[in-house]
Amino acid sequence: MATPQNQDAKMVLVVDDEPRMINFIRMNLEIERFQVISAKDGLEAVRKTREMLPDCVLLDVMMPEMDGFETLRSIREESTVPVIMLTARNDEEDKVKGLSLGADDYITKPFSPRELVSRVKAVIRRSELPSQVEKSLVKVDEHLSIDFNRREVIIDNEPVKLRPTEWRLLYHLVQNAGWVVPHETLLSKVWGWEYQDETQYLRLYITYLRQKIEKDLANPHYILTERGVGYRFVDFKK
Repeated sequence: MATPQNQDAKMVLVVDDEPRMINFIRMNLEIERFQVISAKDGLEAVRKTREMLPDCVLLDVMMPEMDGFETLRSIREESTVPVIMLTARNDEEDKVKGLSLGADDYITKPFSPRELVSRVKAVIRRSELPSQVEKSLVKVDEHLSIDFNRREVIIDNEPVKLRPTEWRLLYHLVQNAGWVVPHETLLSKVWGWEYQDETQYLRLYITYLRQKIEKDLANPHYILTERGVGYRFVDFKK
């Protein structure tokens, strides 16, 4: 008799054109009580993301016809679901491209079951809104406000949507406004303790945030760099 699905289980969509890889990932995630669905190509992945609302997508880069990058672009047009890119190539340019298109993480094949499960848990964990928020709406100045309930910033009365990782990074910076938050602390809080050495992730997402909220990227006003230490959000509470 089939085991009933756990209604509270997180759902992971695995997108790969290799059945053996899908089965390997499915086996290891189901051991950890994840619900696993699959897609064999990009079009099916976009459809299932829309229809089944998974909590995380594991997306292979090298697929025929519609590759992982094209699929990611399509997913990001309508969803902020956490996406982990899977690739057999340890190419720095591929990693940067995937992150710039909205991927939340990157795993290079071959990977261990432990690494896989750890990364999936981490991206799902950080996609969830922090449980305690002091205020639903914070007014930084006449140009910038932050709506914690809607997960968006308002620039000159225009709402700007943030990706889940951008949101968590901004949240921790704003919660510590006026104080320097070290690189390691931000990486641990936003990505998880496993990412404390991944400073490239932090630099990229600081850039993404600045592109959305700063008027002058060369002279940022809100997110300030403390060279060699970390980042500080302007003290608007004075």
